[in-house]
Amino acid sequence: MLFVDFSSAFNTVIPDKLVLKLLEVGLPASLCHWIRDFLTNRPQVVRISGSTSSPLVLNTGTPQGCVLSPALFTLFTHDCVAIHPTNTVVKYADDTTIVGLISDNNETHYREEILQLTQWCSANNLVLNTGKTKEVIVDYRRSRRTDHTPLLIDGEVVERVDNIKFLGLHITSDLSWNTNTSHLVKKAQQRLFFLRKLRRAGLSSRLLVNFYRAMIESILCLNMTVWYGSCTALERKQLTRVVRTAQGIVGCPLPYLDSIYTDRVKKRAGSIAMDSSHPGHRLFVPLPSGKRYRNIWTTTNRLRNSFFPTAVRAITPCRPPLPHIS
Repeated sequence: MLFVDFSSAFNTVIPDKLVLKLLEVGLPASLCHWIRDFLTNRPQVVRISGSTSSPLVLNTGTPQGCVLSPALFTLFTHDCVAIHPTNTVVKYADDTTIVGLISDNNETHYREEILQLTQWCSANNLVLNTGKTKEVIVDYRRSRRTDHTPLLIDGEVVERVDNIKFLGLHITSDLSWNTNTSHLVKKAQQRLFFLRKLRRAGLSSRLLVNFYRAMIESILCLNMTVWYGSCTALERKQLTRVVRTAQGIVGCPLPYLDSIYTDRVKKRAGSIAMDSSHPGHRLFVPLPSGKRYRNIWTTTNRLRNSFFPTAVRAITPCRPPLPHIS
């Protein structure tokens, strides 16, 4: 996996190139021209202690903090797609990841994909920050290689790491969640200090619960449908200990993470099963009866406890018990 970092991604978008791409995806010409007018001739000044600099007119990039900027950048990069079926390009705003399946130690398609990405970036005025771009190798083979050829981008070696933070999650080369769980527990425990302070200040249980859900539960449940099902018993115990500690401070019952996880998986699974445009929709295959979904065949606990097999099981009704015949 290659986790790509762009240098000042939003600031390097060329409005004219963006408009051409918007027209290609079918947006009305009037809307495209409005977007170009919005992005060009933008004055910018710096104000410090009452002193204001001379205005600087910007004709490139999208405004930082503008709600349109992530959407416009996503549309700008819509044509950055994989050229080989064994590779996948995952994009979320300016966070881009190349996932390549390498078989028989043949990295040709993976490296061609990265070369294609660098060429696409050059053609679209985007600059790859090689220093912040990282590579993670996931290899479960017993005879795994340790002599992987270094990956080069524009002549610079890409650093290979065993752990990286991506969209708020700590992803490791063995796809375990110990690092991620430890980080979340530590962060949540720091917030417990403020919860105790509020309790001593005499706040009501209702307000304490609101604080817990906004500042502590939100941390523990961050992207939990991705990682919680694969946590070890020890990791779940650490997470539960935080909830129990908060429950003792608040003085009333709080929802446990197991129930929150189950509810979120069911909700997410139902949404994907009903959305035919979702990439994971094809994994929800109804049986001929139409009342159940076909379980995803798994051979390892790692795959069985991952999201999609768990999601299919979560929204598949349990079979009724067979009648007892005496």
